Amino acid sequence: MYLISAAVGRVLKTLPDGGPIAGVALLDNLLYVLRSGKSSEQIEIYETESYSLQRRLPDTKCGSRTTDIVSCEHYRCVYVSNDLTNSVHRLAVSSAATRNESSWKVNNTPTRLSVTDTHNVLVTCRQARKIKEYTTHGKLVRELQLTGDITSPLHTVQAPSGEYIVCHGDYDDPLRRVCLLGSDGQVLASYGAPGEQMNVPFHLAVARSGFIFVADYENGRVLLLSPSLTCVREVVSRDKFKCNPVTLCSDVDRSRLYVADDSHVVVISV
Repeated sequence: MYLISAAVGRVLKTLPDGGPIAGVALLDNLLYVLRSGKSSEQIEIYETESYSLQRRLPDTKCGSRTTDIVSCEHYRCVYVSNDLTNSVHRLAVSSAATRNESSWKVNNTPTRLSVTDTHNVLVTCRQARKIKEYTTHGKLVRELQLTGDITSPLHTVQAPSGEYIVCHGDYDDPLRRVCLLGSDGQVLASYGAPGEQMNVPFHLAVARSGFIFVADYENGRVLLLSPSLTCVREVVSRDKFKCNPVTLCSDVDRSRLYVADDSHVVVISV
């Protein structure tokens, strides 16, 4: 059972406005904030106790059209996607600098990223309606073509069962859902049918025991779904957040959720 405390949903900290945010990632005690539209010093690094800015990574080759960032503790690196060059960049990071930067082509337009339990990279390709899985150095392991009723996939994460959970549904899509997919890409379960009021589910983050946080963009809130994709509760309401969440990052050890809108990162107790 997912425990609920009186402090759940409380805003602990809001990071300073620094321009549009493409993604947020956590590695050790550091929070990586990716700013989009910048050609240099795109990645800001904050310490997770005081949330003070520690440094900005020196110039990388990620480009200005970045769409997401995700971290991998196993390989001590972060991955950044770029939808102009259709590529994923791998940055091995240390306490002092960026090193061993490499990249690979996705051959489709990448939107959002995540990392699997086996330390591979999941790339959601919205226009091609595909999920692609790569090794840490860009070798394609698996490619999954999504079914016809998933027309605009935005983000994919791995379920504890090893299956995929994908959120989809843009403004022109009549179905705006979070779906659990079988190995063949067929929908096994979903949340967001008519009457459930999901409005552009934009981003996902894995919570404890396979529960899933969902950034419900147009509704200006964050939902918590069970592993079977039933709604548990509203973690952050529009009245509290007063913005539209574009990206999430779960800090399970500290019971915190990082929620970013277009320019701010808000730290929420969960």
